[in-house]
Amino acid sequence: MNETRDLPGLKLRLEAAFHLKSVLEGKPFAPIGPDRLAQSRDRALANRMVTIALRHHGQIDAVFKEVLAKGVPQRAGILEAVLRIAIAQLLWLDDIAAHSAIHLGVESARADKRAGRFDKLVNGVLRSVQRQSEQFQALDGDTLIPGWLAAQWAGTYGADAVARFAEILIQSPPLDLTLKSPDPDLIAVLGGQPVLGETVRLAERDAAVADLAGFAEGKWWVQDVSAALPARLLNAGAGEAILDLCAAPGGKTAQLASAGARVTALDISADRMARVRANLDRLELNAEIVVADALDYAPGPVFDAVLLDAPCSATGTFRRHPEVLLHRNAQGIAERVALQRKMLAHATALLKPGGRLIYCVCSLERGEGEDQLAWVQSSLPELEPSAIAASELDGWDTPLTPQGAVRLTPAMALPNGVGGALDGFFIARFIRKPV
Repeated sequence: MNETRDLPGLKLRLEAAFHLKSVLEGKPFAPIGPDRLAQSRDRALANRMVTIALRHHGQIDAVFKEVLAKGVPQRAGILEAVLRIAIAQLLWLDDIAAHSAIHLGVESARADKRAGRFDKLVNGVLRSVQRQSEQFQALDGDTLIPGWLAAQWAGTYGADAVARFAEILIQSPPLDLTLKSPDPDLIAVLGGQPVLGETVRLAERDAAVADLAGFAEGKWWVQDVSAALPARLLNAGAGEAILDLCAAPGGKTAQLASAGARVTALDISADRMARVRANLDRLELNAEIVVADALDYAPGPVFDAVLLDAPCSATGTFRRHPEVLLHRNAQGIAERVALQRKMLAHATALLKPGGRLIYCVCSLERGEGEDQLAWVQSSLPELEPSAIAASELDGWDTPLTPQGAVRLTPAMALPNGVGGALDGFFIARFIRKPV
């Protein structure tokens, strides 16, 4: 066993397999860290294997139907994860030799007590995939998105948009940064392209995030262009008291603080808020950090504005977090819709008369977006919609809805000819009516 574990490349594949197994069981994907794999090259490859297996999950399901007549054996340890990673290598990782993928796939199974008894099955399956690689690489993209979601999205956005979503799913996303202040020289050094507001996009990078220019000096933070819009549309003023509800990972808090607002950042997770504090320290920005359940936080109507980035299905983030497509279901979305309504009502009670409320979700579901806007109008008479104008988005009118909200989808073309996709988001703004 020790000789097997010493095989070059085996340890990182085992880490990838155990990591993928946990995601398949319902845990969110978090990159494999240096505590598990010391070498940065090993971590990069292991994380790449996991993410590619997740991006192509639906296509690998179709491969299983062809090469495993009885399906994947149950109670077999890491077997399914080992197969998915090896198949991902054979079909979509051209820089890894097929014989290496097969050999290390078999040895990965053998290194696990429950999976090891299926080593011959692994060898046979992978050799079959190798022989039929051209056929499997040509699988239709309609297997990539779960059928119930594809049907739902087709009804909302059209079949062409869903086909584009599938294309985006299997692409590596660019890196978006929000600059603390305008800095053309830094953009040039980073090799970035301005997108909207203070968002800069790096189509490619050859260094870890922490090694990029300006990181150590606190000149920017990582934030998707879509996620940067809600705080911008709150129009925070210097000295205003603003509550950032469900604040982690903290990008919006940083935006509000950099505008000079007195920010209270609240989230239920102490660990996540510790990371928010560390990021604010790096950026030399200040905010009051509160760890609490948002629905239990009741200081009264003391805020000039509230930004509610409500807990949601996060289906709009599938290009960066492909596992959300595996973990979501209709019941879970309905439960989130009910929670969002409670939070909207509670956030309203925290606003001063005349105060502003931004409601946003990184979701593509109408129930969490457009339908919530209609619910507010019928159920919270103290709020009135405040239409968002194209001028607030540098003239970009594509995402504006007839109701004056913002609907972003991954298939939407960005302004300024910037390439690449963006997260799906819904943003609505309200004013609490004066007493």
